This record gives sequence, structure tokens and C-alpha cells, in this order.
Amino acid sequence: MANLLENIDYPSDLKKLNEKELPQVCAELREMIIREASCNPGHFGASMGVVELTVALHYVYNTPYDKLIWDVGHQAYGHKILTGRRKQFHTNRRYKGISGFPNRSESEYDAFGVGHSSTSISAALGISIAAQLDGEKDRKVVAIIGDGSMTGGMAFEGLNNAGGANADILVILNDNNMSIDPNVGGISRYFVRMQTSRAYNRLRSGVWQVLHHFKRAGRNTLTLLRKHQHAVKSIVFDESNLFEALGFRYFGPVDGHDVVTLTRILNDLKEIPGPKLLHVLTKKGKGFTPAENDATKWHAPGKFDAVTGEIFNEPDSNTKIAKYQFVFGQTLLDLARKNKNIVGVTPAMPSGCSMNIMMEEMPERAFDVGIAEPHAVTFAAGMAVSGKIPFVNIYSSFMQRSYDQIIHDVALQNLHVIFCMDRGGLVGADGATHHGIFDFSFMRNIPNMTVSAPMDEIELRNLMYSAQLHGKGPFSIRYPRGNGLHKDWRVEFSEIPIGKGRKMAEGTDVAILSIGHPGNFVTEARSILAAENISVAHYDMRFVKPIDQELLDEIAANFDQIITIEDGLINGGFGSAVLEYFASRGLKKTVVRLGVPDRFIEQGTQKELYHECGFDAEGICQTVRNMVIGKCENVKM
Repeated sequence: MANLLENIDYPSDLKKLNEKELPQVCAELREMIIREASCNPGHFGASMGVVELTVALHYVYNTPYDKLIWDVGHQAYGHKILTGRRKQFHTNRRYKGISGFPNRSESEYDAFGVGHSSTSISAALGISIAAQLDGEKDRKVVAIIGDGSMTGGMAFEGLNNAGGANADILVILNDNNMSIDPNVGGISRYFVRMQTSRAYNRLRSGVWQVLHHFKRAGRNTLTLLRKHQHAVKSIVFDESNLFEALGFRYFGPVDGHDVVTLTRILNDLKEIPGPKLLHVLTKKGKGFTPAENDATKWHAPGKFDAVTGEIFNEPDSNTKIAKYQFVFGQTLLDLARKNKNIVGVTPAMPSGCSMNIMMEEMPERAFDVGIAEPHAVTFAAGMAVSGKIPFVNIYSSFMQRSYDQIIHDVALQNLHVIFCMDRGGLVGADGATHHGIFDFSFMRNIPNMTVSAPMDEIELRNLMYSAQLHGKGPFSIRYPRGNGLHKDWRVEFSEIPIGKGRKMAEGTDVAILSIGHPGNFVTEARSILAAENISVAHYDMRFVKPIDQELLDEIAANFDQIITIEDGLINGGFGSAVLEYFASRGLKKTVVRLGVPDRFIEQGTQKELYHECGFDAEGICQTVRNMVIGKCENVKM
């Protein structure tokens, strides 16, 4: 049998095939995703689940003129392969390769850049309205929302606006009952009820067949039949359909793994104007048995055996070098055992942030609120005013979505809410949409907020312990993606005085001030420079706010040349805080700030990106050498 996929470079090639060949294309597409993802790790289960839907969409719609917007862009691997990037797919998520998410600068087929969830409907509405204004009445716009994104409030804001605007868009709800972890809440239960109402679905299927049969009978007949369909629904479903109540014509649920039927349904829906929603049932990880059986584990499994399904990098346990996220999860449970007022909150990331550890032992005190970061923060604020001490764990880049709630609902009221930001700094292959590089800058500008970062996982435990002690107000702790440094990290807790750093090493030529895990690069750099007879002092500041003024005064009294290092945006971050303090004291120093420059950084390994930004050990050494011979004039004060 001829390989069909190797002759498909663009959707125009796909359209040359007949419907009967589409299942083979789907099988080959799955094989390619399995083959490439097994040796080049990335998101896996989501794209496997939408293979048939992806093929059907590109078979039916005139892309890129018609616009496909992929919510939670890790669904889009098949889309990328079919749209000119099949030969480059082996570079997916790699340094200087293609992005793991749709990216407008990469392809005209990527209609909207995505990485965070629940944005597709709003973007699709904007594109549709713009098409109307430009007189492009034939342009079709489709939002594909799934992997739990419908639990995000922004999705419903978009639905509400689109239904009221009567925009000509199609929303496809890819319903696999999963985000990274199983979906939670009332919306998820509502979808399950829609799926399992047998009478409703039998009649729905019959009405749909009549619609398809009479498709050529003219718009009046179609309108009459659609009205009949609505009447049937009201008889067999005892509650109003949520989407129809918002102004959408609802179709489904339909089998998302029947590519031929999907193409026929999509062709039919192209004839119906106005806002429409197609409810498609899929299975995350479809076509790879291990992924079907454990969708959470196979969301982004790392390297694996494409035949046996053996994963080569199983999650670390506390008997090995642990990941920071595991240290957070175990520490939260340790603290919750000691303090009955501690509760945990996460927006759909219990396994990603390891709050599932607490959930297993204390399910009544750990809450997954769905993909709803703003709600997570205000929910936590509500518990805080009632005497609880919420630990809110949100990835740094996702915390951006709740900035108003942090200011208005927590900080303004000086509530004792502890924000633990996983994936702080450059996270690697997820790229620009997921780098947590802004939190130092946006957190330090908020009154009442304590801003901290541990140099290692033992400091993470001690910062969490210190943060939960009585009367600390809002408190943020950010830590990186990846492994810590110590096997024996589960030590007894020790309180860290708020706003106090520590001297790590004496030196005479240059002082280096670090915040967070880049301090470990300084240790490496000091060893290299010592062999060159360059003496470097090192200070782990631990707090961006309040910054340790006593320690800064000591540094200023002994050094004229200072380097600050942070795994975050230089603008407004830790280095800026140091400069502001020196300026306020009228201190004239040469200060060089190392960190992430004022631009978006694309994907690559963390090591590659640290080097690109110049704050790895090699970059630190070169900066110190330049300072010693008088070539550095970054900031003079």
C-alpha cells in the first residue's frame, strides 16, 4: 500500500484524495506523531486525539483563507504536519526549530498564536467580525477548543459575545474529558450528561440524517428542519441546552474518530450561517494504547519506546534527585499535616505541580478549580478572609492571567495567600508562551507583596515554611522547571527571616548578587575564575521584595563592580531593584545586569536558552573578565 502522507505537503494535496483514503492518512499521521514524539519529547496525547478532526478540517475548509484557531495549541501537531512542516517536524520544540504551538510568524496556516487556554473563541470572533467588515462573506472561521479549555471563564465570555453578535463562526468542542488531569466541575458533568442521554442522542442522530438527506432541498427546508430539531431537543432533554441559550446552534455529540462522517458533517455545517457549535467526542491518546489508558501520564511523557510504550524518564521520587514540583507537593503535605488551616488550590494542574500528593491524603483541603486562574486566586482570597492559609500553585506564565485578582482581591486586602509559581524563568521547549520571565517584574510592583525565589529545593521548603507562619500577608515564591540538586532535601524546616539574603562566598574583585537557581551557575563560574586568579564574592539575595538593604549596604561598602543575575526579564526585575536602591542612596557603582533581555525567547533546552541570554556559567565568567579589565559599562552610577 502506497504511503499517502509522504505526498501531502499542504492541504491542497490532501484534497486530491477521495474520502475512502482519509482513514489511511489518519493512520499514517498517527504513526508519524508516535515516531517523532518518542525520540523528540513533547505534548503527545492531545494531538493523537484529534487526528481525524484535523484531517477532516483541512479536507473540508479552504485553509489558509479559511481560518482554524487551535485552543491549547498542543493539539496542533497533526495540523503542523499537514501544513508545510512535515519535513521539519523532527525539529519540533527544538532550539531554532519549529514551535510546539501554532505561531503566526512560522506559517500562514497558523491563524492565531496560542499556548494558554480558552482564547480560541474570542480570537475566532474577532477574525470573523473583521472578515465581515472587509466584505469577505465567504471566509469561514473555526475555533477548536478542547483539553479542558471550556472550563476557562474566557471561553464563556467569547461564547456570550459571539452568540449575541450572531457571528458566522463554528466552535468545535473537542470533548475528551481531560485537560492535563481529568476535567472537574459542573461544566464537565454537563458534557457527560449530554453524552450519555441515549434518547436524546438517538433522536438527534435521526434528525441529523434527515438534515443531510434534504441538504439540497433549499434553505427554507433546511430552516424548517432545524426548527424541528430544536423542538425534538426540548422534548428529550429536560433542561435548555447551554450553548443554544447563548445563541449557538448546537450539533452533536458526534464520534470524533470517524473521519469520513466528520467531513460530511463539516460540509453540512458550512451551509448554515451564524454561530454554531459542534460537540465532538474524542479519546486523548487515541491510537496508542498506553496513552489511551493513562491520559494524564501521556499528556507530555518525555522520551518513550514507540512499540512498547516504556517511558524512559519516569517522574522522580524522593529517593532520587527530585524535581522542584515534587518538592513543592511533598512540602505542602508536610506543612498541611502540621497546620490545619493550610489549603491548596490549583487551576487544573494537580499532577503538573504535584498538588495531587496532598489531594490523595487530604482531598477535602486541596482544590482543582479547572482552567480558571483568576477564579483560583479570588477563591483562595475568600478562604483567606475566613482564616485559611491558601497555597495557590499556578505556573508563572499562567499567573499572568490572574494579575487583577492578585492586586484587587488579595494584595489590596493584605490577605495571607501564598503564590507558588512553578516553571519560573526559561522553561525550555515550550517556548515563548510558557517562559515564566515576568513574575519578578509584575509581583514586585504590588504593595504588600513579598517576592522570593529559592536557590535550591531546600530553600524552597524553608521559604514555604516561612511563608505560612502567622501574619505574612501575600507572599510569592517562584522556582524553576526541572530537577533540584540534593538527594537529601527533605530536611527539618528552618525559618528564613523575611527580606534577608545570605553571603555564599567571600571575594575581592567583583560581587555577584543572584536570585533563585542561577546562583548555582555562580558557584560553577567562581571555580573557573579562581583558576584565573579572579576573586568573586557571591550573595544569594533570596528576596526581591523586601530587598535586603543591610546586605546591599555591605556590598556597596566593599565593591565598586557588581553583577546581578536573574532568570527573568531584566526590565523591572531583581537587577532593577538593586539599581533603584543604589540610586536612592546616591551610591556610584558599576552594575551589570544579567538576565532575559527585552524580547520574547523562543524554544530550546534550558541550557541552550541560558547560554543565549548570557547568564550561564560561561556568560558569567566572560562578564566578570570584562569587568576586571575595564570593558563593562552596563550601568554606571
